[in-house]
Amino acid sequence: MANHKSAIKRIRGNERKRLRNRFQLKTTRTFIKKLRAMKEKSAAQDLLKKVSAMVDRLARKNIIHKNNAANKKSKLAKFVNHLSA
Repeated sequence: MANHKSAIKRIRGNERKRLRNRFQLKTTRTFIKKLRAMKEKSAAQDLLKKVSAMVDRLARKNIIHKNNAANKKSKLAKFVNHLSA
């Protein structure tokens, strides 16, 4: 257990950040699953813009690595481009 007042405050802040990061990651994963389930190209392209922004935000906040974000966006774009119109 922490002995210093600042360490106790740091633990509280870290827990809040952990929950916020977990929520953002889980929300993004849910949207990725929705995108992968789509069959219509035009709707998928609209959702791809939103999902790409979400993935970029995760990378910018260091929740996921920037290369992980790039791979996710690349695979999703490839998926959407191969959908039939």
